[in-house]
Amino acid sequence: MTLDREFFGRDRILADLSRRLDAVSRRGRGQILAVRGRRQVGKSTLLEHFVQSADVPYVFTTGRYGAAIRQQIDGADRALSESRRPLPDLDLIASSSARSWEDWLTRLAVSARSGPVVVVLDEFPWQTAADPSLEGVLQVVWDRVLEKLPVLLVLVGSDVAMMSRLTEHDRPLFGRVRPLVVPALNLAEAAQALPGWEPTGVIDAALVTGGYPRLLADLADSGRATVQHYVHDGLRDPYSPLVTTARLTLDAEFPSPQDATRVLAAIGADETANPGFNDILGTITNEGEGQSARTATTRALKILTEIKGLIEREQPALAKPSSKLRRYRITDPYLRFWYRYVESSLDQIERGRADLAVARFDRDWSSWRGRSVEPLVRDSLVRLAATDERLAGIQRFSPWWRRARKGEPDVEVDVVGTDRSTPLLVGSIKWRPGGRIAPQEVAELRAHRALIPGADNAMLAAITPEGLQPEGVDIALGSQDLVEAWSPDVDGSTPMGR
Repeated sequence: MTLDREFFGRDRILADLSRRLDAVSRRGRGQILAVRGRRQVGKSTLLEHFVQSADVPYVFTTGRYGAAIRQQIDGADRALSESRRPLPDLDLIASSSARSWEDWLTRLAVSARSGPVVVVLDEFPWQTAADPSLEGVLQVVWDRVLEKLPVLLVLVGSDVAMMSRLTEHDRPLFGRVRPLVVPALNLAEAAQALPGWEPTGVIDAALVTGGYPRLLADLADSGRATVQHYVHDGLRDPYSPLVTTARLTLDAEFPSPQDATRVLAAIGADETANPGFNDILGTITNEGEGQSARTATTRALKILTEIKGLIEREQPALAKPSSKLRRYRITDPYLRFWYRYVESSLDQIERGRADLAVARFDRDWSSWRGRSVEPLVRDSLVRLAATDERLAGIQRFSPWWRRARKGEPDVEVDVVGTDRSTPLLVGSIKWRPGGRIAPQEVAELRAHRALIPGADNAMLAAITPEGLQPEGVDIALGSQDLVEAWSPDVDGSTPMGR
């Protein structure tokens, strides 16, 4: 299904939207959807595709950043006449300018009496920023008129935190809104965007583009045979999508610099890709800041994990929530890549020394790739467990590690699969050319299994690009398995990179 060069996949979400529209048409009663997702993940393109392919009248209006109330309403008025499938009784409802949002929304009822209509308010957070009363106005008009008519009202926003709050109990639309999350494209959709690519190359593309449709389309159009060559080209152009897309995303989340952006940069630039609290603190703390820096960092991590959802807090498999063993990583693969290779090199790229950024990428791409693929592998295994009998009973896949003890080194295991309380699988991820796990690495994995409480009988797994099974390992999985785990006929709903 292709609307334009940046539209791939989305079958599951389109089917969900169609079911909701069918319910609205069948019952004659309205529904409100709150659609959220990071900027550049393709929300607007998805909704545009939906309204154009659905055989019902629609209006699609987009809020303008920083515009006043009058400008926002005027834009909504223009959208009525610009629709390719205009609302019924358009001459009547658009005969004069709407005086307010209440006036504009109430006019929709005239059209909806003739049959189902779809109304999309894109960039809804920008519209409410201009008029903080809009949520309350919408609630009143909805309860009084629109809910009783076949209206599918879709509120769309890139401010993930704000859109999430629409469903909270102290907000005007509580109990009326149904959330819908648009994630980045998953591995199967990335493969659709890159026809002819081998599964390992598709996974490399996911690590660099994060599944952002614009970046995948740019990669496909580049004609480059490998991700490495695409990155070389992108780093040499300060205006390439690879360089600029992250800034659009971050500007939407953080209109002004704050402690959270410093913490985000510290996590993204870290060589391990999974720093602990003290590692982050040491990176951003200036001499003499002391306790104030710890407090600011703690507050920033709370914002990034619980409110913004940009950072994920990792704990070892089976660890108690109160455990102090924790580390942090950026959830979005593209942002992880951008902070590691672009953000720290922006000055060099802009002054014509992109060769330094390219050299840095070439120097540690292999090791960074090996670390950054791990969360994507674990997310894929969650989906694969729904259909692969070898993984039956496993509910979670997590890393496991312990701190160094006296006379003993740090120990880390890439993936431990558990049911509610028992380790059922202990696995090693070796993402390198050739992909083989050597006999001594199998022996090391077996020794590490003995250190994990309750894991004595757990299966041993090897996850490599080629999926080769070394002697002494119970399960081997490769790139093909991981990509196919995201096929539409496989159950599961975990978004890529989360």
